[in-house]
Amino acid sequence: MATKKIAIVLTSHEPLGDTGKKTGYYVGEAAHPWAEFVDAGYAVDLLSIAGGTPPRDGEDRSDPVQERFLGDADVARQLAGTRAVSDADQADYDAMVLAGGHGTMWDFPDSTALQALVRDVYEHGGVVGAVCHGPAGLVDVRLSDGERLVAGRTVSAFTNAEEDAVGLSDVVPFALQTRLEQAGAKHVGAANWQPQVVRDGRLVTGQNPQSAAGVGSEVLKALADLDPDVV
Repeated sequence: MATKKIAIVLTSHEPLGDTGKKTGYYVGEAAHPWAEFVDAGYAVDLLSIAGGTPPRDGEDRSDPVQERFLGDADVARQLAGTRAVSDADQADYDAMVLAGGHGTMWDFPDSTALQALVRDVYEHGGVVGAVCHGPAGLVDVRLSDGERLVAGRTVSAFTNAEEDAVGLSDVVPFALQTRLEQAGAKHVGAANWQPQVVRDGRLVTGQNPQSAAGVGSEVLKALADLDPDVV
């Protein structure tokens, strides 16, 4: 039976490498999928790796969707004290989305709790989405048979060219596009800052902030394609 609930996962990591600057999650990459989901009648839980208030890596108040997200009373309540991924139960969710922001590059790949939640949501028939740097949380996910979730899958994520363009290729711990390809994924990228969303079955990935709304929309389409008794 469908739960009509979706989780959006945020990073808890704040230091931007050794630069002395701060990072975190990018508000637009949570806000746009959130808006797609709530407008479709889903409840949304905001989770983070460590729980508590997640750090922000940029926002655009001129974007009405981000303004709506940050002004929403339920969102504000959740952001004041997000539930840790380790405390989440896959049975509560029809789908989950890993929002981006550079912080994800440090704490998403090494979170065994996140890997377990992604695996369990996927293996129980749910939909898994990720946008921009959010696919960092997919690179080391292994299914119960030992195979990597992304192996043989077509995906999109923040490209090496985009990382070069923002001047952080030597700051992030690895190149996301390259790591996904090393894990057996086929990465399909568009030109810098152009929307690019790829759906491969129940896996939905987007390249950059411009792809966030599209990821939300494709997650909903993937859910609509499911037998409601599956999730």
